[in-house]
Amino acid sequence: MKIVTKISITELKKMADKMDGYLVKADVDIAKKIIIIDMPMHFEGEQELLSQGSEQKNLWGVNLFPAKFNTDDFIMYESMINLKPRQNTSMTVLSAKIKSVIKETIEEVVHE
Repeated sequence: MKIVTKISITELKKMADKMDGYLVKADVDIAKKIIIIDMPMHFEGEQELLSQGSEQKNLWGVNLFPAKFNTDDFIMYESMINLKPRQNTSMTVLSAKIKSVIKETIEEVVHE
């Protein structure tokens, strides 16, 4: 597990090999615009970000599919950490605005 500011698709593919070969778990702090990746469970990344001063309301879990880079299917906005009774009533991120910020943050970090 590590916080990344830049990462290549090649690196993500290597990480995906550890997770059945097709996905990488990531948590995004939409306020700080930081991403933590490569953990077995989103909860682990969430706890690390919280220990570094992130706020629960700003943390969102996603799955990245390196083989689908540059498609609409690259990011799956679904994780147990996304269940926030006052903010999001689903494992899937429901807010279009939050999805947009997550996507923009990931696009700034992930490259070819």
